[in-house]
Amino acid sequence: MKKEIRKHVALAAAAGLLLSGCGGAEEGTAPALEEGQSDLAYVQEKGTFIVGVTDFAPMDYQENGSWTGFDARMAEKFAQSIGVTAEFTEIDWDRKAELLNDGSIDCIWNGMTLTEDLQEKIDCSEPYLSNAQVVVMRKEDLEQYGTVEDCQHILFAVESGSAGEELLGGLNYRYTAYDTQKEALQSVADGKADAAVIDIIMAGYYTKDGNEFDGLGFQILLNDEKICVGLRKNSDLTERMNAFLKESISDGTMNDTAALYGIEDAVLK
Repeated sequence: MKKEIRKHVALAAAAGLLLSGCGGAEEGTAPALEEGQSDLAYVQEKGTFIVGVTDFAPMDYQENGSWTGFDARMAEKFAQSIGVTAEFTEIDWDRKAELLNDGSIDCIWNGMTLTEDLQEKIDCSEPYLSNAQVVVMRKEDLEQYGTVEDCQHILFAVESGSAGEELLGGLNYRYTAYDTQKEALQSVADGKADAAVIDIIMAGYYTKDGNEFDGLGFQILLNDEKICVGLRKNSDLTERMNAFLKESISDGTMNDTAALYGIEDAVLK
C-alpha cells in the first residue's frame, strides 16, 4: 500500500485547531513533526498527546467546558502511561485521516469504526469495543418501519464521512450529510429527516428515557462493527497503544471506565 508522507508541521497548526478551554502549547514553542521521526519521541518531546474527537456521547462530549466521556478518559490514561498530557480538539470527521497524517493531531479516539478503507490510510489499533450501525427514527414510526427494506423511500440523516454514510451509499438510499451524528439525530427530532443512521452506542445513550432524544428509538441493526483508535501510518505508538488496550481490558480498567457510561457490555474480552 502506498506510504503516507509526513509533512513538516509545527504544533502551532494543531494548537490553532484546539477549542477554547482545551489548552495547548504556545505558538512557536513546540517541535515540528519530521519525516521518519519516532512518534513516541515526538509526542514526549512536546509533552502533549493531541486527540481528535467529535461530539459523540458517551465517547467524547463536553461538560462544563471540558471534554469527557469513555474514550476521553481512556485517552487521558494512555497519555499518562507515556508521560504526557492529553489535549482534545474537535475535528472535521471527513478529514480525520488527513489531519492525523499531517501532524495536526496525534490520534483519533472517538468511537471510530475499524474498516479496510481506514486501514489503508492510517494505523488502526486492535479493536476494544463492539458496535453496530442502527436506524434511529421517531418512536411513533417504529411500527411502520420494521426492516431496512421498508426504509428505501424515506430521507435519512447521517454524519459525513461515517460508516453510516458508507452503508447508505451502498444501499443507494437518499440522505443528507451533517457534520456530526448528534446533528443527524437533531434533524430527525426536528422533522427534517425521517431517520438517521448512527452508532448503536450513541443511539442507546441519547434515546434513554430522560435523555436529549428520548422521543426517538431504534430497532433495525444494519451491521456488526468493532471500534479502534487511529494513529499515524507506521507509527511506533501503535504497538504501545495495543499493549495499553490489552492491559486495560485484562486488569479491568476499561470495564470499570465503561461502566461509568453504561457501555460495559460493549467491551471486547
